[in-house]
Amino acid sequence: MAFTRATGKHRRPSRAVRTGANIAGIATLTATGVVAGFAAPALAATTDDAPRVEDTGLTQAIVIGEDTATRVGEQAEVQRSSAEETSARLQAEAEAKKQAAETKKVADEAARKAEAERKEQERIAREEERKKLNAYVSPIEGSYVSTSYKASSGLWSSGSHTGVDFHAESGTSVRSVGAGTVVEAGYGGAYGNNVVIKHNDGTYTQYGHLSSIGVSAGQTVTAGQEIGISGATGNVTGPHLHFEARTGPSYGSDIDPVEYLRSHGVGI
Repeated sequence: MAFTRATGKHRRPSRAVRTGANIAGIATLTATGVVAGFAAPALAATTDDAPRVEDTGLTQAIVIGEDTATRVGEQAEVQRSSAEETSARLQAEAEAKKQAAETKKVADEAARKAEAERKEQERIAREEERKKLNAYVSPIEGSYVSTSYKASSGLWSSGSHTGVDFHAESGTSVRSVGAGTVVEAGYGGAYGNNVVIKHNDGTYTQYGHLSSIGVSAGQTVTAGQEIGISGATGNVTGPHLHFEARTGPSYGSDIDPVEYLRSHGVGI
């Protein structure tokens, strides 16, 4: 009994069909980026007469992939290096700002202290000036009152003493009792050579019987400044200093000179 094979079944594909399939497979592998080691032998096995394909495109894909990876690596290294440089620069800038802030802080503190010291020195100077302006001293250092205020005697035209006498030998330094301005400096009749000073509080003092005068009208003086030398000029019986305190520059405006000096802190 004879067997016949049904058409289209169990038939091996022809060599041309197999070759086409292999080529299609290679194309598929190339398109998907998959590289197989058997691709070249498969082509070589198709036929002895078929041309050998040494480069199917897979080798190119490998080279291109390697080049791309190298470039990507290089770019990554450049980016990393740039990031490190940027970080270092930012850190240096931050450190520089910090140091600048510290330097400014120190400078500001030094300036503040200097300004405080300057103001303190100015305050001390003002205080010293105020003390000088308000300070009072005795007209004769280390002396005492030898004739009191309002003492009665025929030696004075008014019948009483309009000031006090301080004991002083001729040639003794006579001082302004306080700061002020000289309003009279010259010969004053019975007072002999005399000086009259207007003080900052509006009161006046007079210094009589001087042997010499060391200031002139209009001159400013300070407390304790020498204004003349004691003597015996004018209506006197001997050398001494006649000292008056007044409410005005002229004779007749006298007040108690001892109380006047004591009210200004001078111990008499």
